[in-house]
Amino acid sequence: MAEELRKIMFTVRKPPHGTIYVYEGLEVKLIMAAYDADISVVFMDDGVYALQQGQKTGDLGVKGFEATYGVLVDYEISKVFVDRKSMEDRGMTVDDLVVIGEDEDTEEDIKPSVVDAEEISQMMSEQHNILCF
Repeated sequence: MAEELRKIMFTVRKPPHGTIYVYEGLEVKLIMAAYDADISVVFMDDGVYALQQGQKTGDLGVKGFEATYGVLVDYEISKVFVDRKSMEDRGMTVDDLVVIGEDEDTEEDIKPSVVDAEEISQMMSEQHNILCF
């Protein structure tokens, strides 16, 4: 009898710069991807800024890590979601979001899926663990 995969959800609620939370969370996601787990990520509140294309961090004196999100699918993290209301409240659209990988068959860019609060709530109820960053 096959053992059920652990479902682990990461929530990203903080902006990408100014604290270490979002960067450290990204590192943890990539490490956890090496283990047998069903990983999903939800960006909400100011965390949606982590997915914004074209971040310029030079004036902040920090190295940007936006490009690292472009390999999530390579690490088999394809369940990446963004809260619709959080994104819209910050004036963002799907066109503003980073690419998280490329479809192996079609070579088309993959972006995070936009979901509503109800869908997020449903996904959260199905998780074994939820880690907040």
